[in-house]
Amino acid sequence: MKRSRPRSRAHSTKGRALVALLVMAGAVAIALTMPIRLGLDLRGGTQIVLETKSTATTEADREATDRTVEVLRGRIDALGVAEPAIVRSGDNRVVVELPGVQDPKKAADVLGRTAQLTVHSVLGPADAPQNSAGNPSGTDAEPVLPDESGQFLRLKAATLTGQDVKGADARFDQQGGAGWHVTVDFEDAGSDRWAEVTGEAACHPAGDPQRRVAIVLDNKIISSPQVDPSVACGAGIAGGSTQITGSFDDAEARELALLIKGGALPVPVETVEQRTIGATLGDEAISAGAWAAVIGTALTGLFIIVVYRLMGVLATVALLCYGVISYAALAAIGATLTLPGLAGFVLAIGMAVDANVLVFERAREEQAARTRPSTRSSLTAGFRSAFSAIADSNITTLIAAALLFFLASGPVKGFGVTLGIGVLASMVSALVITRVLAEFAASRPPVFRRPHLTGISTTGPVRDALLRRDPFLMRRPRRWLAACAVVLVAAGSGILVRGLDFGIEFTGGRLIEYSTAAQVDADRARDALADAGFPRAVVQSSGAGDLTVRTEKLTNAEAETVTKAISELGGETEKVRDELIGPSLGAELRKDALIALGLALAAQLTYLAVRFRLLFGTAAVGALAHDVVILVGVFAWLGKPIDGVFLAALLTVIGYSVNDSVVLFDRIRELLAGKDRKAPFARLTNQAILQTLPRTVNTGMGAVLILASLAFLAGDSLTDFALALLIGVGVGTYSSVFTASPLAIEMYDRGSGSRPARRKGRTTERKVPASRTERQEVS
Repeated sequence: MKRSRPRSRAHSTKGRALVALLVMAGAVAIALTMPIRLGLDLRGGTQIVLETKSTATTEADREATDRTVEVLRGRIDALGVAEPAIVRSGDNRVVVELPGVQDPKKAADVLGRTAQLTVHSVLGPADAPQNSAGNPSGTDAEPVLPDESGQFLRLKAATLTGQDVKGADARFDQQGGAGWHVTVDFEDAGSDRWAEVTGEAACHPAGDPQRRVAIVLDNKIISSPQVDPSVACGAGIAGGSTQITGSFDDAEARELALLIKGGALPVPVETVEQRTIGATLGDEAISAGAWAAVIGTALTGLFIIVVYRLMGVLATVALLCYGVISYAALAAIGATLTLPGLAGFVLAIGMAVDANVLVFERAREEQAARTRPSTRSSLTAGFRSAFSAIADSNITTLIAAALLFFLASGPVKGFGVTLGIGVLASMVSALVITRVLAEFAASRPPVFRRPHLTGISTTGPVRDALLRRDPFLMRRPRRWLAACAVVLVAAGSGILVRGLDFGIEFTGGRLIEYSTAAQVDADRARDALADAGFPRAVVQSSGAGDLTVRTEKLTNAEAETVTKAISELGGETEKVRDELIGPSLGAELRKDALIALGLALAAQLTYLAVRFRLLFGTAAVGALAHDVVILVGVFAWLGKPIDGVFLAALLTVIGYSVNDSVVLFDRIRELLAGKDRKAPFARLTNQAILQTLPRTVNTGMGAVLILASLAFLAGDSLTDFALALLIGVGVGTYSSVFTASPLAIEMYDRGSGSRPARRKGRTTERKVPASRTERQEVS
């Protein structure tokens, strides 16, 4: 029986080593053979979100939207865009991605047109209708529309529709001098009806309006030719084809042929979101994000090497393995890497560091608690003791990632995917790869004889200082709550005093970012846009030659006017970003943001209540609400935008900052189940704070190094994101100690009615050394 345990331990070690080897082999193979798909914000291009609209005869349901997708796919293929993507989103939305397309005007016009083609007999001239030109008047049976010259015609009900069309081509008539025209070929049944309508028109004399045939596209007469005198009455034009002539250039003729050939959309569509990212901005984002990842990882690795020596070196190797596993997982599932997703990839490095720090700090405690400890046995106990805290803290982050995936849109959804994959990969790297490397190194004779090389043979300067002084931080918890309330009011008042600057994701509108040859003063640009008819445009300058214009919803023609006004001030101007959010989508995103925030808090409360107890869950969620208000308030004071990227940062802060509370409450739970469970709750909480504070400090430093690299190196697009996370990490670190802990103490005292006993315990209780408490944790 004595030999079975070492043999079992050896088998488990070999099993973990085999798993780590297989995971890394698979990850490397995938990383080398499967390229990852970059989002439009990294490679440049246009994304258009279309929403189908119901008509009096057709409901915009899932089936109609699927038919719309097929028609749009044909139009996109005809545009010649490389690697386009078109998918249905929900029941009535279609997301179109066009890589490399920098001018979305043409694409939006082609995709957004219903392209309802009809052919009508002309009943005669008509008076100008009351409504504006170009809109159908009269009745459905006899519509009234202006022809090419502006004369209004009364038309008969449609004889042919787009469903009768077999094909259409744009051609140039060199011999006849007619220029560009579109040849339309009809199906067999359509050919007979075409002969019928032309034969009926041929019965009227030349010059009579009734001898004309009107070809209508989207309630606009695009051609209304007279039937040639050679056509006999009743015979009509045989052959099943016709020509649409007009003053077309080659582009207009090709576009018209594309729309006719592609067929009509079953229901009308409206552009609710449009994003265009310049190729230059995408290249810069990739370069900046890569540098942020490299430097952030290097700084974090250097920090844990200084603190944990050999174990830190091995943890850094595991971090590199984490990067390979995350990349391979993204490539394997076909995920799209967006700019916020790249930030999530970098941020998850902090999750992996957190898990390693938890293990190493627990191993240090075990090393200090045992009489004749070995480094390997301490590591084994550290991994076992830290597992529950690692699992709980990562699950809370996964909850936030899941909410981002299901409720966010655009690039922010990609952040949720990358963050979730990163968290799972960080657990594999910390609990499997780091453990295999650490236990192997600790069992080597040179390391066994020199335990100081491992970095876990001592408790560390932070823990030593705390044990020497043994401060009773929770002596007066209400004072800490009062101090937190002051900070909460000071930050939160910014919401009332300054208000929130909602981004266009939540308000609707259009945001265009320009890069100009000469630096343009924001006030001059604002005046120029006011003169151009946009007095409510918000203009901001960011760096030399960068200008951002935010307005209410603009048409593409109005956007060209804005671009022209900026070009006159700044010389050569490049549009590096163009985002359009419709008002309906903005209202929906606002609602989804509030739902996501409420669900995040409720999910954290539910999970913590199940894993711990309702008291701890309520205290943690109270601290989270405190963190959320402070973060939003600080952004209000700074005048920073509240947009989709900020929502991603906010939900990440909720998942990230609860980690500290989880680790703290996990230690309190252990103490409550140990030999000192009869000690006053305030004293146990204080003891848990002192024992977990080294982990909190070291993890916080790792996160700060990662986020600082993002803030300074990842470009303007992620600066606010990194700033929000830096604030959130700082606030979350102190709130877990000075908000969640006092809240838990106060609720515990009220629930147990033991306030007098707690006060008495503050003066008569004996101190419990950390080493004695920890001795029973792994026995």
